[in-house]
This record gives sequence, C-alpha cells and structure tokens, in this order.
Amino acid sequence: MGHAVFEFPLKEKVRNYLRVEQLLGQLKITAKSEHTHLQLVFFEQLFELLDLIERLDLRSDLTKDLEAHEKNLVYWSKHPKIDSTALEQALKTVLTLKQKLKTDRRFGSALKEDKLLSAIRQRFAIPGGACSFDLPNLHFWLQQPLEQRLAEIAQWLETLALLDDAIAVSLSFIRERGQFVNVVADNGFYQGAAEDKNELIRVKCSVDEGYYPTLSGNKYRYALRFMLFSPQEGQSGAVDSSIQFRLAAC
Repeated sequence: MGHAVFEFPLKEKVRNYLRVEQLLGQLKITAKSEHTHLQLVFFEQLFELLDLIERLDLRSDLTKDLEAHEKNLVYWSKHPKIDSTALEQALKTVLTLKQKLKTDRRFGSALKEDKLLSAIRQRFAIPGGACSFDLPNLHFWLQQPLEQRLAEIAQWLETLALLDDAIAVSLSFIRERGQFVNVVADNGFYQGAAEDKNELIRVKCSVDEGYYPTLSGNKYRYALRFMLFSPQEGQSGAVDSSIQFRLAAC
C-alpha cells in the first residue's frame, strides 16, 4: 500500500520556507539536465525563486529560528542521556549558519548582478517569452559547450547554498518536533487544537484509496477534511467514511 506525507503550515513563515525548499529542490534537478529545454526550465524556476525571496525577510526569520534552536540545544546538552556527539554537531551547524547569515550578502544579490541573468529575467515573466526571437542572447548561451553551461549553473546555485542550508536545518528542526501518531477521521473529518509551538501539521495517509487531505485553520485550531480525488456523479467530493491516518503536530 502506498503512502504519502502531506504538510500543512500553520504560520506564514513556515509556508514560505516550504515554498523555498520546493523551488530549490526543483532547481537541483534541472541544474543537472543536459537538454536545452530543461535548462530553460531551470531559468524559469530560478527567477520564480528570486521573485519569492526578494519580497520576504527570510534572513530575519531564519536568524530568529537558529537562535531558538541554539537555546534548545544548549538546554538539551544538560540532559544526562543525550547523544552528546550528535548534539555538538547540530549546535556547530546552527552556530556556523547563524554567523554566515550575519556576514553574508542578501539572498539572491549575486544573481541579480549577473549580466546574463539580469538581461533575460524580465522576458521570463511573459508566457512563452523565452523564444529565440525574444532572447537571442540566451539561445546563444544554450549553444555553448555543455561543460561550460553546467559550470555556470553550478556557480549560480552555489550563491544559494547558504539559503539552502539554513532552510533545510530550520525545517528539519520543525519536522522533528512532532512524532506521527495513529488517528481516525470520523466521516472523513478531524479537528485538532494546535499547541503554542506547533507550526506545521504533517499527515501521512494512503494514496491508494482515492482520497487526499485538506486543512483549514490557524495557529490555534485546525480542521482536516479528506476529499475524493475523483468523486462520482451525485457525490459531494467529501469522504463520508472513517479514515485511519497518521498525524504529526510539529
């Protein structure tokens, strides 16, 4: 039986983290492509990420999170049964990232200053705007040796390494806060109360039964409703039977 984890953020900050994480993951895949059409997709995703991070204060949010993680790790270091080696490594990672966030340039600033990227970015906002007659300079670049193109793409990605690491560490700490427990949604519905530190609800359920979860709510209360992916004629779309699933409040 196949299962999948669905993640629902309760705070805007975590919603932004997840969006950045997804775009970075997509970039890493298309960055390895040798096909010119997929390299065009790389640019689309890169500019989408830049649009996102330019309107967010990610540095401030990440710094606050890392400071909180540091305090928690120092507190747990006093516990006699803690794995001191793993804790020291985690603390070292957090301190290194926090220091880099203080001294490094604004996320995406190096990419904004890149001559090729700045010359082609605006056209990518137009549907189908990356044709050769729109961007002959880009299509010239796409005809350069593959090794040269991949090297430049790797350099662009390297400028996002700090963002990637900070997002990964912060989301890792958030996800590790909650352990999955077995839960039943009566008539396809489940309601829960979020604790003070809950920022993310994770739902693990079957993907073989024709339904998927949706969530509504806020940082205080939330409601899960399971919906039919392909409702039959006359059905409302909502599942009306009991569903067993696993839930983690993080």
